Amino acid sequence: MLKHQRPRKAPHIALRDAVRRYFGFSRRETSGFVVLLLLLVLWLVLPQLLQPALPHYNPKADQQQLDALAAELAAARRPRTYANRYPRQKAPQPPVAQVALAAFDPNALSATDWEARGVPHYVAQRMVKYRDVIQGFKAKAQIRRTYGLPDSVYARLAPYMLLPDELPARTAYATAKNRYPERPSSFPVSKFPRKPTNLAPFDLNAADTTQLMQIRGIGRGLSSRVVAYRARLGGFSREEQLGEIFNLPPDLVDSLRKYTFVAASFTPTAIDVNNATLAELKDHPYVGLRLGRVLVAYRQQHGPYQQATDLRKIRILDDATFEKLQPYLQF
Repeated sequence: MLKHQRPRKAPHIALRDAVRRYFGFSRRETSGFVVLLLLLVLWLVLPQLLQPALPHYNPKADQQQLDALAAELAAARRPRTYANRYPRQKAPQPPVAQVALAAFDPNALSATDWEARGVPHYVAQRMVKYRDVIQGFKAKAQIRRTYGLPDSVYARLAPYMLLPDELPARTAYATAKNRYPERPSSFPVSKFPRKPTNLAPFDLNAADTTQLMQIRGIGRGLSSRVVAYRARLGGFSREEQLGEIFNLPPDLVDSLRKYTFVAASFTPTAIDVNNATLAELKDHPYVGLRLGRVLVAYRQQHGPYQQATDLRKIRILDDATFEKLQPYLQF
């Protein structure tokens, strides 16, 4: 007998049944969802319903009151005036009778006498004080330098002053006043020799510490530092390398470059990069311990270096260090 086979449903009907089976709600679930939705709406609307009505605020009245107070304060404001604690009381100066101009000695006049010849009161007092400080006028030029004296007043009085126009020459004046012989200097004689003022340039790579100490500012310590750096370097190939010396001031670097030179025929001591040990490489100022280790390791892995450009394959060797190191390489 043939088994009873259910008729196949249409695709859209099967899809509808699947949606209902997985996403459908029973009557109880639907009622619970509706109740939950109503509670959420009530929760959102209830604060608005329970909030008391606030009175409407109109700021116009308060603004008018503030404006009226500001106008009253502005009308009552007065500029502050401060009384002088120490008022200067200037007593009126009595007029001084003028005298006819005639020859006079400026060192014998008082302030009143200067006023009688047309000098203002404050300038006359200043001239008397100035005369007392310098212990008497010795030339008309000293009177002309008095602060505040008008040029027109000086020009009118100068022809009547019984003084020379200018002070005597300083050398003659000093010789006339020098009544006592020179005393020997009480300072002890320095144990250090005086450095030459006109120093001829010398070879930087052939100079010793004594020759370097002839430059002003270069002492025993700095000269020893220059020689020690030259030995580590293998000789200076150019004067600019002096700036690489540790803690050497720039002005002393300029002095060294001024009085030294590098001979054109000089050849620095080279480093055999294929046979030098790590201790020899790290002592060079341009190599150091880190680069020395890489040079030795690269040499052991790839064989000896053939030319200077082989060192460009080392990544930690930058262009500036390579250019400085190139005159000191030997293969």
